[in-house]
Amino acid sequence: MERTLVLIKPDGVRRGLVGEVLRRLECQELKLIGLKLLKLSPELAAAHYAVHRGKPFYGELVAFITSGPVVAAAVAGEDAVARVRRLVGDTRAAAPGSIRGDFATSVTANVVHASDSPVSAARELGLFFQPEELLAQE
Repeated sequence: MERTLVLIKPDGVRRGLVGEVLRRLECQELKLIGLKLLKLSPELAAAHYAVHRGKPFYGELVAFITSGPVVAAAVAGEDAVARVRRLVGDTRAAAPGSIRGDFATSVTANVVHASDSPVSAARELGLFFQPEELLAQE
């Protein structure tokens, strides 16, 4: 079993898409093992997007993710990282039927973030959840 992080970004929360995103994850037989609603501090946002520091869009990412509440979901399942990435869709050209393809309004306001590798997933899960906040995988 693999674990990964999904963030429902402020645009997804504002638009009432939390339930739809979680439904789509669960319909793919991915198990929710942690869930919380929070407002990211600039420091947490900077840590989360550290890999993009120095890129032209970095400031926009941090400003957007801190603009409202987000839902952090820890998800587990076989090949969870790749399966969630397919379900979420590409950042710039998401296919219809994917979460971003169906709901994104821009490259930044694209409803969700999903970890891009098992290494990123472990790092990101550690930013948003303490080990005791995650359920054991069954």
